[in-house]
Amino acid sequence: MNPRITCVVDSACTLGEGPVWDEAAGHLWWVDIRAQALHRYRPAGGETRRWDLPEPVGAAVLRRGGGLLLALQSGFAFFDPDTDDLERLFDPEPRSPQNRLNDGKCDALGRFWVGSMHDPEQDPSGHLYRLDPDLGVQQFPMSFVVTNGPAWSGDGGVFYFTDSADRRIWAFDFDMAAGRPGERRPFVQVPPEEGHPDGQCVDAEDHLWTAHWNGGRVTRYRPDGSVERVIEIPAPLVTSCCFGGEDIATLYVTTARVGLKETALRAAPLSGGLFAGTGLGVRGRLSERFAG
Repeated sequence: MNPRITCVVDSACTLGEGPVWDEAAGHLWWVDIRAQALHRYRPAGGETRRWDLPEPVGAAVLRRGGGLLLALQSGFAFFDPDTDDLERLFDPEPRSPQNRLNDGKCDALGRFWVGSMHDPEQDPSGHLYRLDPDLGVQQFPMSFVVTNGPAWSGDGGVFYFTDSADRRIWAFDFDMAAGRPGERRPFVQVPPEEGHPDGQCVDAEDHLWTAHWNGGRVTRYRPDGSVERVIEIPAPLVTSCCFGGEDIATLYVTTARVGLKETALRAAPLSGGLFAGTGLGVRGRLSERFAG
């Protein structure tokens, strides 16, 4: 292995999050929550594009039929990047005005799983939602302050979900056919000096890669929760990661710069950029698409 971490897009995102690889088009998508923006990067040519959105966006996932599904502050929406058409759907939490939708991913059956969170990051009002292809929605109460990182083991039998404020990653028994998380158990308790666990993904060897907010790293955890390796990122606020590239062996990592003081930005001027890790000796899994 000859690991190398490079900043491929110096995007200076306020709160970059949620990378998603589009294997058909060869694009990497991600969002800037606070700047209310959607970004796209094409590694083959290096070109980038940005779409401004009308409100904060916690996550974006690809749709099987084309376009994207967005998790906006006010709820779910379809977005067509070719026409800029935004079709608002509905808000799963109309009685929680201080909450917003945050990190989300699709499972192998094309259902979208997303967590909500208390935007001021004080109250444990965040829960987990499953949006089905027919646009039916199911809530799974969690009572987390900041939800993050939905991810699944390769066989779909384990679901990972993160309580970032408590620095804890939970592992749930998961019934993929029914679309229901079952009993949960602590998977990892991140020590304070390593920051807060944030977005994450599972590779082809069933290891979990977790970004560390205020930790400047991505950690690869074995299925038993032990640390297999740590990848240092030259930005303190590391937010999420996914695998992509032609061989699905490049680890794309999003970062943020929100709240960093001038001295911290001088020390880490690429904060908010999109990073790529190569030479890791590991392949990932393709990003799943929403079936609706």
